[in-house]
Amino acid sequence: MRGRSTFGKGIRRAFLAVLLAIPFAMPAMASAGASGPPEGSAQSGSPFDRQGMWVWYVSRSDGGEAARMIARADRAGIGTVYIKAGDGGARWSQFSSSLVEALHAGGLDVCAWQYVYGTRPLAEARVGGAAVRHGADCLAIDAESSYEGRYAAAERYVRALRARIGESFPVSLAGFPYVDYHPAFPYSVFLGPGGADYVQPQMYWKAIGTSVRAVYEHTYLFNRLWGRPIYPLGQTWERPGRRSILRFRRFAQSYGGAPPSWWDWQETAPAGWRALGASVGGPIAGYLPVVSRPVLKRHSRGDLVVWAQEHLRAAGQATVPVNGAFDRATYEGVAAFQGASGLPVDGTIGEATWQALLAYEPLSPRWAGSRARRGGAAASRGGGGTAGRMGGATDERAVPPHRPLSASLPARAYEIPRRP
Repeated sequence: MRGRSTFGKGIRRAFLAVLLAIPFAMPAMASAGASGPPEGSAQSGSPFDRQGMWVWYVSRSDGGEAARMIARADRAGIGTVYIKAGDGGARWSQFSSSLVEALHAGGLDVCAWQYVYGTRPLAEARVGGAAVRHGADCLAIDAESSYEGRYAAAERYVRALRARIGESFPVSLAGFPYVDYHPAFPYSVFLGPGGADYVQPQMYWKAIGTSVRAVYEHTYLFNRLWGRPIYPLGQTWERPGRRSILRFRRFAQSYGGAPPSWWDWQETAPAGWRALGASVGGPIAGYLPVVSRPVLKRHSRGDLVVWAQEHLRAAGQATVPVNGAFDRATYEGVAAFQGASGLPVDGTIGEATWQALLAYEPLSPRWAGSRARRGGAAASRGGGGTAGRMGGATDERAVPPHRPLSASLPARAYEIPRRP
């Protein structure tokens, strides 16, 4: 999606005549496993369970007229609209209570999304909190390359956001789909304890230059590790074609049935809108979705290793560092965990070991650091620390901000090639 410089069925038609006069303007690779839906794909009873459409500029989406937007959404089977509410620390006035109320009256759920950079995390959290106060049903965080390596900023943002909107308000991360391409991105913070509850990976197959099947298989292989429901975000921009859109919808059914959302309203051609409302005929016949997990072993590096190390610490392997590097100490911790769990001991994190590890709630370091406290209960912080981000025991001493070694790793690639 785009930042500052880049990137229902059941609608009550009786409201349309009343709403026609209300305009809203914008402000200044893996093997296939057994059959059945993959983990992390169950629906949640949230606004994410309805097919959605993302709005960049309200004024360019059917002229910002609520009645026209409602009518088009109805024809296309759209039940949730995602509207941009902020860019960095700046709130966009297009996300307003009056717009939200009008779309609600037409039977739509309305979610806010904000593009974040990590340079002003507390200001970004205030923007997210303001959108919730203006009636958002959910909040989507669009964090991309600017947040790579910014572990402390990600923690500050998540903590401050949750302090404003509460622990139960539905939040998603709409970011890079190919986790392995971005070893320095703090997925483990955004999707860790206290973070986002859902994943909406930007699976823009045409822009990436791949097939619908390939983008699903690559994305789900890695994103299943976070243990969050996955709601695919597809593309209707760049005119991907009716057949591809229908195929994307069918693959969503194959991967557990979580309905997709689409980028974006203003760039969707009439044929694209028709494809969203068409019948798809069910999942892909005979297709077995990817249900495996990636393998980590000696010399693996990146945020996936951070995630594994946080789970190893939770499982009692206190000597394992949380540094994003699969070093000797991590290898020994994995082997010890495997032995204690009755698993084959090989020091490698494969399918069986992941399954056992993910049963534990991860213990995350305080990447943002902490101030000195008097009389607090001290907690051992060896290897980067294990206190939960959302509270619990803390050191009495001040802990400076830090980040894992892997936070300095460059991106392997970007799914959508950057223009020179």
